[in-house]
Amino acid sequence: MRTKDSQQLRELSRYILALHSPAPPQTPRENEMSRALLVIDVQREYFDGALPITYPVGHLERILEAMDQASTANVPTAVIRHHQPDPESPMFRRDSDMWQLHTEVEERPRNILIDKQLPGSFTNTDLDKWLKSVDADTVSISGYMTQMCCDTTARQAFHRGYKVEFLKDATGTLDVENEAGSAKAEELQNSILVAQQMFISEVISTDEWLTRLT
Repeated sequence: MRTKDSQQLRELSRYILALHSPAPPQTPRENEMSRALLVIDVQREYFDGALPITYPVGHLERILEAMDQASTANVPTAVIRHHQPDPESPMFRRDSDMWQLHTEVEERPRNILIDKQLPGSFTNTDLDKWLKSVDADTVSISGYMTQMCCDTTARQAFHRGYKVEFLKDATGTLDVENEAGSAKAEELQNSILVAQQMFISEVISTDEWLTRLT
């Protein structure tokens, strides 16, 4: 029964995707895509502050590797930085130490730095305008947190007609507990990846993504 149910769910997923995502006349090969790398909220708050990212292991190293290879391959890179407008906010307060980009991200080449105040990187920013200016048809998602700003930005990109690559080991999260319940970082990460792959994104490893740049 479980096998049959799983098969039916996969068939339903394919049907939904086909219904809502009409394919272009010709799908470009992976190395012909005009992609842009989005590096979302890699800020000190997620390392030394209130929200330390714990899963997956090696998340920062994979983000940095993606940035380095994007620079080598001339893939446009947008670094996105979050801040809370409330000057009394305990997290992501503009100009605070924890608001700053991680040093290794700050030191690497980028094409644009975009500041945002909401989970979606397209909301009230120039991200869409910039992507059009570099003729990007695909966005590659990296950064934090998987279930919040990365997930939201991927959905916004899809709604705007971009193809989306979601780098499963260059995104990350942490254990979450609130009034609705709790979730461990690993299960939270994996559930978002499954949901993204079902309808929105192509979920791939950084290693696989790097092969597409050549």
